Amino acid sequence: MQATDKNDRVVYWGTGRRKSAVARVRLVPGTGQLTINGKPGDLYLQFNPTYLSAAKAPLETLGLEGEYDILVNASGGGLTGQADSIKLGVARALCQLDPDNRKPLKVEGYLSRDPRATERKKYGLHKARKAPQYSKR
Repeated sequence: MQATDKNDRVVYWGTGRRKSAVARVRLVPGTGQLTINGKPGDLYLQFNPTYLSAAKAPLETLGLEGEYDILVNASGGGLTGQADSIKLGVARALCQLDPDNRKPLKVEGYLSRDPRATERKKYGLHKARKAPQYSKR
């Protein structure tokens, strides 16, 4: 969704989800900074290069790394889920920015939501699939 902020800058929105993590992403014209929950992105993602590159991957695919700031509200899950949900949110926001961005992002797989989630625990078992020890005699 496209809107304007307090400074009359154009803002593009995208929502990403992964496991139980949800990221509400805003793309604002800027210098390429990543801010998550009010903290610098590298600090929030614990300077982990895997998480940082995942969050910025859709921008790098389109060659827009230094042109947009990424502002994120992330909640739920762990850092891996949040990083992947940020990636999906950024990709969706880039599709709002220009519909022509959809094809290269789709080819890279950035617009696919990962449907895997935690399997529920079943009665009679210790966990979802872990059974009690079997004793023959």
